[in-house]
Amino acid sequence: MPSIPLLRPKEVIYAFEKLSWQVVRQKGSHIIMTKKGSIATLSIPNHSEVARGTLRDLLNRSGELTEEFLKHL
Repeated sequence: MPSIPLLRPKEVIYAFEKLSWQVVRQKGSHIIMTKKGSIATLSIPNHSEVARGTLRDLLNRSGELTEEFLKHL
C-alpha cells in the first residue's frame, strides 16, 4: 500500500472528481461529494491540508483504491 501524502482540499477534490465523484454542496468548512450509484457521502474538510488519517478514511468510505486515487493527482 503506497504512502498517503498530505494534500490540499483542492487536490483531493480534483482526484475524486476524476473518479466520477461530484461536489454537491458546501456547508461551513466542509465540501460534500457524492457519486451516482454509491450510497457513500464524502465530507472533505476545507482546511489548509487534509490530514492523512482523514484522507485514508475518505478513501475507505468511497471504496476507491489508494493507487487509483494517487494516479489522478
